[in-house]
Amino acid sequence: ISPASDKRHERTTMVQRRLEQSTTIPWATELRASSQEEPGRLIQTLTGAILGCGGWVLSRGADDSGNVSLLFEFERRVCVDIYCILIAAGVELTRSGHLRFTELCQCTKNSRSGCEAEIASVELSIQTSAAKNLGGLRSPVAA
Repeated sequence: ISPASDKRHERTTMVQRRLEQSTTIPWATELRASSQEEPGRLIQTLTGAILGCGGWVLSRGADDSGNVSLLFEFERRVCVDIYCILIAAGVELTRSGHLRFTELCQCTKNSRSGCEAEIASVELSIQTSAAKNLGGLRSPVAA
């Protein structure tokens, strides 16, 4: 078997595993956060880090006002890694976001039901300071 076919088989197995799970995701959550990072750089950093942990980035984007949105999923076994990469990337979760992620990590760690392979889904909205920074960098218009 060639390396390319191994990857195809691995991807097929992953998709089959996700389809076999229930249609509802018990750990689907919306989180809000802020960051001082530039939106494009933040999206790139988070995308790479989530993929590096074995997660899936389903959608990502930024608008003109500096709002970044990411929809991603991951197996619960890597929830601590995902939590760490968010913090390391400069994402400041709200208090409720921290509590929700802590609950997910503790519940996964303490569960004896084999929930590590279950999927957690996160819709993350991040307000960056890009709009403020752009305002200060614009040159005055000559009359």
